[in-house]
Amino acid sequence: MKRIILLVLVATTAYYADAQKYFTKNGSISFFSKTALEDIKADNNQVMAVINTQSGELQFSLLTKGFHFKKALMEEHFNADYMESDKFPKATFKGNITDLSKVDFTKDGTYPVTVSGDLTIHGVTKKQTASSSVTVKNGQITGTSKFMVTVADYNISIPKVYQDNIAKTVEVTVACNFDQKM
Repeated sequence: MKRIILLVLVATTAYYADAQKYFTKNGSISFFSKTALEDIKADNNQVMAVINTQSGELQFSLLTKGFHFKKALMEEHFNADYMESDKFPKATFKGNITDLSKVDFTKDGTYPVTVSGDLTIHGVTKKQTASSSVTVKNGQITGTSKFMVTVADYNISIPKVYQDNIAKTVEVTVACNFDQKM
């Protein structure tokens, strides 16, 4: 009987020790707006992100004031007029890798996956699904994705005077090196 209890304890401990969470404090999220009049690009390299390699859970969090533009005036308008960053300071994503079985976190390689979850921007939460990839190299995990976000879906108003300068749908790019274990 003692052997069975010991085996159960060892198996349970091994199971939970295998549950791995990795995180980063300096992931990268950028967006790109292309119109006939102007291209706008902004980068935020202060993204906090966590991945659970056992469950496939993902979480991202960033301060909207962390986006930086080529032109200071664009950054000012983005924060004050469009994103209302004082009122809605954070953007978040909470979701999962829906096809986690495609990824072998113990073997180097690049694995195409689908990520699905709740994206919250400007106080509005919407379901978002995107094609992504997970790369494992020498024990390091990198996640990347590119997807489109429709500005109006998140109640972001663009003044008429600037409607031709800003695309109705912007391309979002995510790149995170999960370099620290929790």
